[in-house]
Amino acid sequence: MNDFYLEKTIYYHDTDAGGVVYYGAYLKHFEEARTEYFRSLGINLAEYAKNGIIFPVVHLEIDYKSPARYGDKIRVFIRPEKIGRASLEFAQEIKKDDTTLVIGKVVWACVNKDLNPVRIPENIRSKLEISGG
Repeated sequence: MNDFYLEKTIYYHDTDAGGVVYYGAYLKHFEEARTEYFRSLGINLAEYAKNGIIFPVVHLEIDYKSPARYGDKIRVFIRPEKIGRASLEFAQEIKKDDTTLVIGKVVWACVNKDLNPVRIPENIRSKLEISGG
């Protein structure tokens, strides 16, 4: 995956008693990369939330391939894969050097403050590059 990525360091609070990254901590890294990806496009998700448009995760698939450990430098990749009327699907991957640690698929819904689906705003839709269609 050669798309947007966020470089991170694994801290002690990311790890479990065995010194490896706790499986749930990878979700935090995925979330941070998605936020920074949108920021890189000039999209402030917090402003959308203030205006009643939010993007909750509604589906997640994750495969753990190799562990990360305290002190490791990782890259958290993100690529938009599919855009629907009221949903976005992302491919995400975490790597240490050339080693793939985690592969995931994340789906967001676009909803209003009452959690009802709404169309993804055009100014977001127009900034996303979807490969293969």
